[in-house]
This record gives sequence, structure tokens and C-alpha cells, in this order.
Amino acid sequence: MNTTKEQFGKIIRMVWRPVAGLAGLVILVVWSSGMFETKVKPGKQESRPGMALPAGARTVTAKVVPVPSPVEVVGTVASEQYVNLSARLPAAVQVMAVAAGDTVTNGQVLATLDDRDLREQLAGAESLLRQAGAEYDRTRQLFDRAATTDQARLAALTQLEAARARVQQLRVMLSYTVITAPFDGIIADRRLEAGDLAAPGMILMSMYDSRRMRFEVPVPVRLLSRFALNREIVVSLDGLEQPAKGVVTEIVSEVDPLSRSRKVKIRLNPSGVQLMPGTYGHIRVEGDSHDAVWVSASVLYRIGQQELVQVVEGDRIIRRVVKTGVIQDDQVEVLSGLSDGEVILAEPVKEG
Repeated sequence: MNTTKEQFGKIIRMVWRPVAGLAGLVILVVWSSGMFETKVKPGKQESRPGMALPAGARTVTAKVVPVPSPVEVVGTVASEQYVNLSARLPAAVQVMAVAAGDTVTNGQVLATLDDRDLREQLAGAESLLRQAGAEYDRTRQLFDRAATTDQARLAALTQLEAARARVQQLRVMLSYTVITAPFDGIIADRRLEAGDLAAPGMILMSMYDSRRMRFEVPVPVRLLSRFALNREIVVSLDGLEQPAKGVVTEIVSEVDPLSRSRKVKIRLNPSGVQLMPGTYGHIRVEGDSHDAVWVSASVLYRIGQQELVQVVEGDRIIRRVVKTGVIQDDQVEVLSGLSDGEVILAEPVKEG
């Protein structure tokens, strides 16, 4: 009997530890799964957008105001006196005395053409002129002595006048071989070089008067009231740090049917700065007014490439992406993102 009890106790001692460990592991797993905790039914937790409105935060109200729309009209600089110097007869260029950009004076020789052929013709014509003169004198003396007819005298006179006209013609043509500056100015372009063959009407070079420059701009008809004659205009030109001032001197009385514009010519006063024809420029004028939302630049801030403001809604502030346009002084036009009457923070709160 005692032996049986001892064996049974021995068996109990052998198995109780594994059983107890297994039971503890089961209890740990059940407890970790939350079965011993009170269950909370699923539902939505209330969340409020934005950030809390700081106490004492200063706000401003966006307002729509009518503002003129700035319009930019573009044009180019031109000289009031710009000429193309061309050849009047076929000849090779003998000397090209100037280059583009050179400053020249009135009457200065700019180029010469080969005149050898003309000089030979002139020498022959002058010889014929002397011969015709001698023949006319002889015929006139015979006519005075009634030794020849009046018809012979008139024929000799005709030959003399023809010879004189030919000499004059060749002298004029010879003068065309020397190209001189018609006024004080600057060489704008040189088309031919020494040795090139010039043909009648072929442009040798161009020049302009740098003291008389103007700005030519096509202006839409609806904006012509901003360009009255004798009105002072400010022109922004490429290459000049400061805008140039000018006065409207002419409005071409013709409307371009494609652009519905008229050309306006503005005489410039560049204050000692040398301007070149073709220089690009623009003029900003006030166009028709439109309604726009304007805010102080201080209410805007950036995150990356986005422009934002902080809109006040109750006791919360919500960030809003906006798109801005024209900047004038410290005011910015808001093209989209804000409406009239919306309240925004004057000084945005740092996020994060």
C-alpha cells in the first residue's frame, strides 16, 4: 500500500511542473490577446482641422477692390534719320574706308569705286568738246562773213552742246564713285568689302543719326488715350539700368487691321547714353480696371513652391494655397484662393 502511494506521488511530482508551465503559457497568451480587458465598441473619434487660433493673434480681412490692369506694350528703338547708301553705277569697290560702328561726319568719304573707265571716257569726251568748240568757232566766223549757211552754224552749235552735255554727264557719274556721309552719324552696317563688285541700287552701307533717336511702338486703339501728343512717357530699354524718358511726337494715322493698333513714335532723351536702332523696349500703362483681392505681403508664406495664407475659421486657423499676381509696394494681388471678406492671420503661425 505504501509502495503504491509512493509511486503515485512520484508520478505527480514528475508531471506537475510541465503542466503548470503549459497552463501559465496559455494564460499569458490569453491575457496578451486582451480577453481580460473591457471591449470598446468601434466608432469615429472627433478630429478638428487646422490649428488652434493663438490668443491675441492679429487678423486682417481680405477685400475686393477695383484696380487698373497694367498693360505692357513693346516696341523698338529707331533713328529719325536712317539712310541706306547704295551704288549708282556698276563698278568695283576700290576703298572701303569705314566699318560698322564708326562715327562719321557730314561729307566724310566713306567708300570709293573704281573710276578708271569713267576717267577715260571723260578724257575722250573733253577732247571731243574741244574739237566741237573749235568747229563751232570756225563755222561762226564763216557765217559772220556770209561764207556758210545758218544750217551749218546750227549743226556745229548742236554738236558743241551735245559734247558739253556728255562731259557734264560723265563728271556727274564720276562723282558717284565717291560715297560721302550725308550727315553726322554712326555706320550701322557695311555690306561690301574692297574688291566686291557693286551694281546700281546695291546697298553699300547704312548709317543713322544717333542724336535723334525715337521709340516706335504699336499701341492698341483702346489704349491710345494714354499716348496723347506731347505727353511724357517712360520707356524701359534693354541694356539700360534706368528707364529713358521720351515725348510722344507722332501717332501714325493708320490702323493695323491685324493687331488693331496704331504706331506711336516717342522721341527719346537717353541722357547721354548712346542708343542703337533695333533695341527692344517696353512701356507699362494702366489698362481697364478689374476687381481683385489685395493683401499685405506679410500674410503670405511659402512651403516649397507653394504660396499659402492662414485663414481663420472660428477658433481654428486653416492653411490655404493661393496664387498671386502683381506686386505693388507691399501689396500683393491674389488671383485665386481667397474671397472677399475672408479673415486671415496678419502674421502666419509657424507650423510643425
